[in-house]
Amino acid sequence: MKRVSLIFRAKADKALDRMEDPRETLDYSYKQQVEMLTRVKRGVADVATSRKRVELQMNALQKEINKRDTQARDALSKGREDLARAALQNKAQLQGQYTDLDAQFASLQEQEEKLTLAAQRLDSKVQAFRTRKETIKATYTAAEAQTRINEAFSGISEEMGDVGLAIQRAEDKTAQMQARAGAIDELLASGALEDHVSGGTDQIQAELDKIGAGTEVESELARMKGEIAASAPKQIEGNGAASPQQEAAPAEQQAGDGA
Repeated sequence: MKRVSLIFRAKADKALDRMEDPRETLDYSYKQQVEMLTRVKRGVADVATSRKRVELQMNALQKEINKRDTQARDALSKGREDLARAALQNKAQLQGQYTDLDAQFASLQEQEEKLTLAAQRLDSKVQAFRTRKETIKATYTAAEAQTRINEAFSGISEEMGDVGLAIQRAEDKTAQMQARAGAIDELLASGALEDHVSGGTDQIQAELDKIGAGTEVESELARMKGEIAASAPKQIEGNGAASPQQEAAPAEQQAGDGA
């Protein structure tokens, strides 16, 4: 089971590696970083909003504290110590609330500064990653195009391989058709095949050619016999006068040859 699991993971990793496009991976990583930066900036805005709300509350409390202080002074000036005491007690309560708000304000301001600094750093990293991402994508695209061009020139790419096979098949079929056409022409010329388009004309011509060839043979044979017959008397004269029977024999032989 461990071996099967290892083989499965290896094949899955190989398939994923073949399917993975570095440009898409870089774009996805950049998108994730931009979303993170957006969340950080949103956090900064939320903290700043809370800080501003606390600041408004502090301003309102400060106004109430100043108001109670003024009331206490007016009550004392008019001989109303009880009212002055009540105003000062209320002032003390408001002062305690102001102190709590001031602590919250300081904490929120510190958080806002930290988040702002983090957002600035993250923004710088995102921009640097974006520049590097575009550079890597451009380099990868150029390398991919160069690879395809080199494969096309060398004929090892899948597309060019299919084209080369198609050309080879076309050349083989063309050579086969040319050989077939030449063979048929030779068979038609030799008379082994009959030309159905022109009917029996070629067959008749072939018979006439045979007759003509036979006539030429007979004419050549007769010419050779005549030459032999013409040369025979000269040989006899050179050897002496021939007897009448010897002279008649060649004449009869010539007559027989002529027949």
